[in-house]
Amino acid sequence: MNDSPFTEHQRLETRRHFFGRTAKGVGVAALATLFNRDLGAAGGQPEHGILGNFHTPPKARRIIYMFQSGAPSQQDLFDHKPKLQEHFGEDMKTHFEMTQRVTGMTKNQKTFPLAGTRYTFTRHGQCGMEISELLPHISSLADDITLVRSMHTEAINHDPAITFFQTGHQLAGRPSIGSWLSYGLGSANDNLPTFIALVSRGTGRPNCQPLYDRLWGSGFLPTRHAGVKFMGVGDPVLYLNNPAGFDDAARRRMLDDLARLNEQKLETFGDPEIATRIQQYEMAYRMQTSVPELTDFSDEPKHILDMYGPNVTKRGTYAYNCLLARRMAERDVRFIQLFHMGWDQHFTLPKQLSGQCRDTDQASAALVRDLQQRGMLDDTLIVWGGEFGRTSYCQGPLTRENYGRDHHPRCFSLWMTGAGIKRGFTYGATDDYSYNITENPVHVHDLHATMMQQLGIDHERLTYKFQGRYYRLTDVHGHVVKDILA
Repeated sequence: MNDSPFTEHQRLETRRHFFGRTAKGVGVAALATLFNRDLGAAGGQPEHGILGNFHTPPKARRIIYMFQSGAPSQQDLFDHKPKLQEHFGEDMKTHFEMTQRVTGMTKNQKTFPLAGTRYTFTRHGQCGMEISELLPHISSLADDITLVRSMHTEAINHDPAITFFQTGHQLAGRPSIGSWLSYGLGSANDNLPTFIALVSRGTGRPNCQPLYDRLWGSGFLPTRHAGVKFMGVGDPVLYLNNPAGFDDAARRRMLDDLARLNEQKLETFGDPEIATRIQQYEMAYRMQTSVPELTDFSDEPKHILDMYGPNVTKRGTYAYNCLLARRMAERDVRFIQLFHMGWDQHFTLPKQLSGQCRDTDQASAALVRDLQQRGMLDDTLIVWGGEFGRTSYCQGPLTRENYGRDHHPRCFSLWMTGAGIKRGFTYGATDDYSYNITENPVHVHDLHATMMQQLGIDHERLTYKFQGRYYRLTDVHGHVVKDILA
């Protein structure tokens, strides 16, 4: 006798499904949070994360991370090394023993000629911070930022290095920073995602290293903590508009019916991913109203648009994404990450690097100034930097007019501002050739620990159990860099 599908389902029901059904109250509570916020949080406040409360009083309410994908050259932007110019063209191996890893792109070079920068460095602000002429707008922030010249990392190639910066691990599969914050702190906005990623292509090398959605993914955390990528062309979010002939009332009825079906499955299986799916449908419905308002710059005064530069109204540009990030910050998006591609200058650095700086310099500084004048910089943590540094020796032919730089994870620069970060402060130092760190090394795990500290999170206590082990963003590493905190 053939079993009916229902009978077969009953026979296949597992012990896990049985206990899931008996624990359906968890799912109901999740649905109550979705359909009636007052039932899920005191006073109707947005959804809390797993922490409920902060470990320590937070300095930051949100993070804007301007990630410069491809690795900006520290010797040409932030870490002036006159010795490189003095010994221009000499083989690095004649000055000291080279013990660092090298990539397959330069390991077979017969010589490693030192390449000094073509650009002038000038001291800026009352603090006297040295920054390159390529960054006149960021230079104007000297008294407002901490410049860390002693960053170091472990990976020497782009994909594992970027993955390491985003997830604390070189191998794919771990949750990204924004996902950890979503998990730990929850949402501060009902109508927009907790974590949003924005991607732009630079004019340096626009088609260089690709970026993958997993860089803003949730890894082994529940998928509701994954970042949402806003598109640079077309609708900012896929399927933002209803199909032709399908109005909002019909959409609402469809979602209500679908929610009831999913609720039945949630009661049967107890799978939290079903609750996530219901929540995501509801968020998508609310975003049909919130996203068009967010991306409409018509209410921005001309002097604000001018501050960000001529490309600010051009979708998909870095300047556009910077202004959009400020608007997201005003609406309490918890983690906003800008990825700007094109910083991988292996051969024609002078031509490509100047283009990258034109893309980013004015808009990066404008974002800081804009938040500052609105009183939001005090509770917004801003981070600007790439995945590793560049070599002080030239990759390929060297001339006075042209040079390139390979990957160098042993030392590079990054700057931060806002939310309890010291102002007008330079931290760490490298040797005369920007080869090794000589003072106050800062590892990627240390940066992550410090970022979480400013949000009120003890990085050692925010954990998630996966496959029998408790994981955290910083794994078993990381120390808060207290010296850069105000």
